[in-house]
Amino acid sequence: MSDEVCARYAGIAELASAIARLAGRSRNLVDAREVALQEPEDAMYRLERDPYSGTESLVGEWRDECGMKRGELKFHADGTFFVEQDVTRVHPRRAHWFVEGVTAWGRDHEIRSEATLLPMPDD
Repeated sequence: MSDEVCARYAGIAELASAIARLAGRSRNLVDAREVALQEPEDAMYRLERDPYSGTESLVGEWRDECGMKRGELKFHADGTFFVEQDVTRVHPRRAHWFVEGVTAWGRDHEIRSEATLLPMPDD
Protein backbone atom coordinates (compact mmCIF):
# COMPACT_ATOMS: atom_id res chain seq x y z
CA MET A 1 0.00 0.00 0.00
CA SER A 2 1.12 3.53 -0.64
CA ASP A 3 1.86 5.83 2.28
CA GLU A 4 -1.32 7.80 1.58
CA VAL A 5 -3.47 4.65 1.57
CA CYS A 6 -1.82 3.48 4.82
CA ALA A 7 -2.50 6.85 6.44
CA ARG A 8 -6.14 6.83 5.33
CA TYR A 9 -6.58 3.27 6.64
CA ALA A 10 -5.02 4.23 9.98
CA GLY A 11 -7.67 6.95 10.22
CA ILE A 12 -10.57 4.52 9.81
CA ALA A 13 -9.11 1.35 11.40
CA GLU A 14 -11.09 1.71 14.63
CA LEU A 15 -14.33 2.37 12.72
CA ALA A 16 -13.64 -0.56 10.39
CA SER A 17 -13.24 -2.87 13.41
CA ALA A 18 -16.51 -1.59 14.90
CA ILE A 19 -18.28 -2.23 11.59
CA ALA A 20 -16.86 -5.76 11.47
CA ARG A 21 -18.10 -6.47 15.02
CA LEU A 22 -21.60 -5.24 14.20
CA ALA A 23 -21.75 -7.11 10.89
CA GLY A 24 -20.44 -10.14 12.78
CA ARG A 25 -23.72 -10.28 14.68
CA SER A 26 -25.08 -11.76 11.48
CA ARG A 27 -22.80 -14.73 12.07
CA ASN A 28 -25.55 -16.33 14.11
CA LEU A 29 -27.33 -16.83 10.78
CA VAL A 30 -24.60 -19.16 9.59
CA ASP A 31 -22.30 -21.78 11.06
CA ALA A 32 -19.17 -19.88 12.10
CA ARG A 33 -17.09 -22.99 11.36
CA GLU A 34 -18.15 -22.77 7.70
CA VAL A 35 -18.15 -19.00 7.23
CA ALA A 36 -15.42 -16.75 8.50
CA LEU A 37 -16.26 -13.13 7.80
CA GLN A 38 -13.19 -11.28 6.64
CA GLU A 39 -11.47 -8.75 8.86
CA PRO A 40 -10.99 -5.17 7.54
CA GLU A 41 -7.20 -5.44 7.76
CA ASP A 42 -7.30 -8.43 5.37
CA ALA A 43 -8.65 -6.32 2.49
CA MET A 44 -6.50 -4.83 -0.26
CA TYR A 45 -6.96 -1.04 -0.25
CA ARG A 46 -6.64 1.73 -2.82
CA LEU A 47 -7.83 5.30 -3.25
CA GLU A 48 -10.61 5.87 -5.77
CA ARG A 49 -12.03 9.17 -6.99
CA ASP A 50 -15.71 9.59 -6.08
CA PRO A 51 -17.43 10.74 -9.30
CA TYR A 52 -20.10 12.63 -7.35
CA SER A 53 -18.01 14.64 -4.88
CA GLY A 54 -14.63 14.58 -6.65
CA THR A 55 -12.93 13.52 -3.41
CA GLU A 56 -10.96 10.34 -2.92
CA SER A 57 -12.57 7.40 -1.14
CA LEU A 58 -10.67 4.60 0.54
CA VAL A 59 -11.80 1.35 -1.10
CA GLY A 60 -10.88 -2.12 0.10
CA GLU A 61 -11.70 -5.46 -1.49
CA TRP A 62 -11.71 -8.98 -0.16
CA ARG A 63 -10.93 -11.68 -2.70
CA ASP A 64 -10.93 -15.46 -2.38
CA GLU A 65 -8.01 -17.75 -3.20
CA CYS A 66 -9.04 -17.73 -6.89
CA GLY A 67 -9.12 -13.93 -7.05
CA MET A 68 -12.92 -13.66 -7.10
CA LYS A 69 -14.32 -10.64 -5.26
CA ARG A 70 -16.01 -11.59 -1.96
CA GLY A 71 -16.72 -8.14 -0.55
CA GLU A 72 -15.92 -4.46 -0.50
CA LEU A 73 -15.43 -1.62 1.97
CA LYS A 74 -15.85 2.04 0.94
CA PHE A 75 -14.97 4.93 3.23
CA HIS A 76 -15.83 8.33 1.76
CA ALA A 77 -14.18 11.63 2.70
CA ASP A 78 -17.47 12.93 4.18
CA GLY A 79 -17.49 10.15 6.82
CA THR A 80 -20.03 7.90 5.12
CA PHE A 81 -19.20 4.27 4.46
CA PHE A 82 -20.59 1.10 2.91
CA VAL A 83 -19.37 -2.44 3.54
CA GLU A 84 -20.66 -5.65 1.98
CA GLN A 85 -19.46 -9.21 2.18
CA ASP A 86 -20.73 -12.38 0.51
CA VAL A 87 -21.88 -15.25 2.71
CA THR A 88 -24.16 -17.46 0.50
CA ARG A 89 -25.12 -20.13 3.01
CA VAL A 90 -28.40 -21.85 3.83
CA HIS A 91 -30.24 -20.12 6.66
CA PRO A 92 -29.94 -22.33 9.77
CA ARG A 93 -33.49 -21.76 11.06
CA ARG A 94 -35.63 -20.76 8.08
CA ALA A 95 -36.29 -23.52 5.61
CA HIS A 96 -36.12 -22.49 1.95
CA TRP A 97 -34.00 -19.37 2.62
CA PHE A 98 -30.31 -18.65 2.34
CA VAL A 99 -28.10 -15.82 3.56
CA GLU A 100 -26.64 -14.03 0.54
CA GLY A 101 -24.41 -11.63 2.47
CA VAL A 102 -24.04 -9.03 5.17
CA THR A 103 -24.05 -5.26 4.64
CA ALA A 104 -23.15 -2.33 6.88
CA TRP A 105 -23.47 1.39 6.18
CA GLY A 106 -23.56 4.70 7.98
CA ARG A 107 -21.68 7.86 8.81
CA ASP A 108 -18.82 8.23 11.27
CA HIS A 109 -19.66 5.95 14.24
CA GLU A 110 -23.37 5.58 13.41
CA ILE A 111 -23.47 2.06 11.99
CA ARG A 112 -26.35 0.00 10.66
CA SER A 113 -26.13 -3.52 9.34
CA GLU A 114 -28.30 -6.29 7.98
CA ALA A 115 -28.10 -9.69 6.42
CA THR A 116 -29.55 -10.16 2.94
CA LEU A 117 -31.84 -13.19 2.76
CA LEU A 118 -33.09 -14.71 -0.47
CA PRO A 119 -35.59 -17.51 -1.09
CA MET A 120 -34.19 -20.83 -2.23
CA PRO A 121 -35.18 -21.74 -5.78
CA ASP A 122 -37.99 -24.26 -6.11
CA ASP A 123 -37.01 -27.71 -7.31
